[in-house]
Amino acid sequence: MHRAAERDAARPGLRDKRAGSVAGVPRALITGITGQDGSYLTDWLLERSYEVIGLVRAGAARRPGVGYVEGDLADPASLRAAVLRTVPDELYHLAAPTFVPASWEDPAGTLELVAGATATLLAAAREADRHVRVLVAGSSEIFGDAGESPQNECSPMRPCSPYGVSKLAAHGLTRTLRGRDGMHCSCAITFNHESPRRPERFLPRKVTRAAAAIKLGLRDELVIGDLGAVRDWCHARDVVRGEWLMLQQDEPGDYVLAGGVGRTVAELVDTAFGCAGIDPTEHVRVDPALVRAPQATPPVGDPSLARERLGWTAETSFEAMIDEMVQADLADLGQRDLADPGQRDLADPARADPADRSP
Repeated sequence: MHRAAERDAARPGLRDKRAGSVAGVPRALITGITGQDGSYLTDWLLERSYEVIGLVRAGAARRPGVGYVEGDLADPASLRAAVLRTVPDELYHLAAPTFVPASWEDPAGTLELVAGATATLLAAAREADRHVRVLVAGSSEIFGDAGESPQNECSPMRPCSPYGVSKLAAHGLTRTLRGRDGMHCSCAITFNHESPRRPERFLPRKVTRAAAAIKLGLRDELVIGDLGAVRDWCHARDVVRGEWLMLQQDEPGDYVLAGGVGRTVAELVDTAFGCAGIDPTEHVRVDPALVRAPQATPPVGDPSLARERLGWTAETSFEAMIDEMVQADLADLGQRDLADPGQRDLADPARADPADRSP
């Protein structure tokens, strides 16, 4: 019997608080449902017969088989109302600004949208029903210049960006409410995770997109920064599986979800271009203006605790993930080229900045 059925049986008055609920069917509320991670989590939950509800802004795209409630991270009242209206068994808070460089432009706004929204949702979950389990999507950015690599749950946390500071505040709120109120709330410390659903402004998609475009003759080169920069990449599909496993545990806790292997941007480029069947040395140009100072601490995660307690590992290899992304970009760009054979952009080569550390 799923926890939802056990709770309904033990507390018959609960369903009166849950509009439209079906006894015994687990209900999940997801913020950030329209993003990469939210879409994969929705797939995972629907396959397990969950009732899935997404918190979206007005006018957002909607998919069949999913319920929706409107809300905005910048509107605390809307977040509280969404939680009190749905009273989910599981609340997955995935929504947040995710492009790290942009956080420097508006540090205060980033703090409000990340830490403020997390505090509102945690308080609303506690108010709605103390049995609600909450997953807060954290970030490897909380480690910053940790002084050790790989990083685990006990590594020093010294964030180096407003985004990282905001994520650390959200992480601390999660731990504090768990300790004070006994809430089942956990923080997933996620390292970089990618997929064909990742927006094109992120480095791996820029690289796979460029490789596909060059293969199809739609582009001539990829302009990039530091090929020696190190990242820990795994598939988003694996990360959301780990987040789900965290809420199935009897005891809450924080876990690093990462591939556990550091790879350079050069390895990313070589793999992507290899998947496309082209030689990167003929099409990749390093722009000194995009080269940043080397990182003091390579952002590589140690997922040992998740492996030991959750039985979780990243199942999709790095090579398979990049190949999936390249093949998806080849298919998409090929269809676009068929629709408009004259479309070719030589004046605006793909530019990829490894300074993007967004997980």
